[in-house]
Amino acid sequence: MSEYRPCSYVSEDKQKCKEKDLGTGFCFWHDPIIDKTGMELSERLEAFASSGGLLQGIRLKRANLFHVNLVRPDSPIGYDMRSADLYRANMQEAHLFNLDLSGASLMKANLNEANLHCANLHNCNLLGTKLHGARLDNIKIGDFVQQEAIADSFDKKGLREEAADHYEQSEEIYRNLRKSAESDGLLGLAGHCAHKELTMRRKQFPKFSKGRIISKTVDLFCGYGERPMNVISFSLALIFVCALLFFIFGVQANEGIIKFSTENSLASNLSDFFSTIYFSVVTFTTLGYGDIQPVGFSRLIAAVEAFIGSFALALFVVVFVKKPPVN
Repeated sequence: MSEYRPCSYVSEDKQKCKEKDLGTGFCFWHDPIIDKTGMELSERLEAFASSGGLLQGIRLKRANLFHVNLVRPDSPIGYDMRSADLYRANMQEAHLFNLDLSGASLMKANLNEANLHCANLHNCNLLGTKLHGARLDNIKIGDFVQQEAIADSFDKKGLREEAADHYEQSEEIYRNLRKSAESDGLLGLAGHCAHKELTMRRKQFPKFSKGRIISKTVDLFCGYGERPMNVISFSLALIFVCALLFFIFGVQANEGIIKFSTENSLASNLSDFFSTIYFSVVTFTTLGYGDIQPVGFSRLIAAVEAFIGSFALALFVVVFVKKPPVN
């Protein structure tokens, strides 16, 4: 009788697999060598999961997992499939509610019509993943996908060609997620992915290039049309800066010049500064009441603020209609 030896796989959090070693050092589920192409493993995987088997790091490249049900019954915590390799696996119509797939590879996997509600896809490889008709509400994709993290690492090392390649892959992933979210009516997720998609495109440009600077400016100004609060923040900042400049260079009111002066008291200077804030708001919104007028260099400041203000207000309306700030 041969001696029983357990699988040598140990997860990142030090959990050990208790399945039998098949002679390669690993069990059937964790063996990276066994060709599982086309194997119908849905029922076996469900049984393995329900029996408490270690799902982290399982290797199921090209396996047929059609309609597999990996929903953990009577538990608010889903199964843990972190770092699993599901490259090109057929998971069409799979039930994956609340499944933790962080760090897993779903590259070119078929997840059409799958239920991914509340699934954790943080740091996943989602390149080429098929998501047509998949349920994506409340999924967790975190701050980055796997290719994005790799690209940032290359970028920090100065390997621009490799970084640009992975940023391009990240752009494709976010585009795919955006389209799936839009078809599912998930505007919040679609907006997040649209912003990330354009951010990945920007990072493919050389640093300090014209295209990258313009793209970054648009991002800061309105978040590529996905962040109306950016427009509000920019507008308030511009109003305050222009008010400060008006306070320094002076504006004309009925009672005389409103301007900072060391001879005035603190209360008087504060009152004058609030007057320039009022004038700045009136100029930004192009209301132009006429009770305060710019003089000297303040005329140029007023002209620039009025031009930018009219543009910012129009842009805010467009962005607000597309995505209200409450989102």
